[in-house]
Order: sequence, then structure tokens, then C-alpha cells
Amino acid sequence: MSDSEFKNDPANPAQPNEPVVSKPYVMPDDPEPAATEALAKEAADARDKMLRTLAEMENLRKRTAREVSDARMYGITGFARDVLDIADNLQRTLDAVSAEARANADPGLAALIEGVELTERSLHNTLEKYGVKRLDPIGAKFDPNFHQAMYEVPDASVPAGTVVQVVQAGYTIGERVLRPALVGVSKGGVKPAPAATGGNDSSGVA
Repeated sequence: MSDSEFKNDPANPAQPNEPVVSKPYVMPDDPEPAATEALAKEAADARDKMLRTLAEMENLRKRTAREVSDARMYGITGFARDVLDIADNLQRTLDAVSAEARANADPGLAALIEGVELTERSLHNTLEKYGVKRLDPIGAKFDPNFHQAMYEVPDASVPAGTVVQVVQAGYTIGERVLRPALVGVSKGGVKPAPAATGGNDSSGVA
């Protein structure tokens, strides 16, 4: 059989020289409503998880920054508490010198007193540089968070519960109490009787 007869033979369906036609594209069916809702819920859940993760990371960042700040501030608490003994000794040394002795001091003693005062001021300035501050509660209302009452002092000139004496100075470090102040607290005067508010006179005077 010749080539022309082979190509025109109806029994032979394969025609190698005929163009190949691809199948037509069929549009997919629209997604069902249930599938749309599921996708929307999945997207909402993913967004919620992302926001929660971001919030947790921000909280972690703030907490870490706060812990670093506290470590920097309060890491010297033990050392600062030990240094307070030095401050107390300097204060006792100055308190032991009476006003009369100061006035009549010879140049050598005057220089010694001045040197102790300078050392005390320098020590307190250094403590304040690291967040340690001295409490000065004279005249303030007694606060058990910062003061420790040692005794009561009868004093009618001030309200009851007023700090009138300081036995030992107190100190704070940052927002915490490093050592409470040992104080004497006033009892206060006798409260005046309440004023008459009117009504019947019990004295019987017309």
C-alpha cells in the first residue's frame, strides 16, 4: 500500500500529520457556602493566633526590660545595707561632738570634724547616685511602711502619730525600703470636747 493510500485508509484512525486539539477548559464549580465559612473561620483563627503571639512577645519584652532594670537597681541591696553601718558610725561620731566643743575646738579638732562631715556627705552622695536615699521623717505622719516606732512621746503641740524623734535614720533603695527609720512617735494632746450643737440647755438656766 502506498503512502497516499495509507493516509486515506478509513480503517487507520491515526493521522500523524493532523493537529492535536486540547480539551476545552471547564470552569470549576463555585465553592459551597460551608466551604467559604470554613475558610473564613480558619483565617480568623490564624489572625487571632498571630495577635496573641504578638501580645505575648510584647509582654515578654516589657517583663524582661523590667527585670533588667530591677537587677540593675536592686542588685546592690546587700552591699548598700552593709555600707549603712559606715554611715551610722560617721553620724555617731559627729553627734558625740557637742556644740560647745565645736565652738571651742582648736584648729586640729576643727579640721577633723570638718573631714568627718565631708566624708559623710560624700558617702551619702555616692549612695544617692545608686538610688539609695536617706529618710528624714521628722514632723511627718508615722508610716509603718517606712518607720518603726520605738516609743511614744507625750507632745500636745502636734497631732498624735507624728514622728518627733529619730533614733536611727532609715533608707530606701528605688521604691523599696532598705532599712526603716527607728522613730519616736507623739501621743498628741487631749482631744477637745465636741462643741455644743444646740437643743435643750441641761444647766436649767432660762
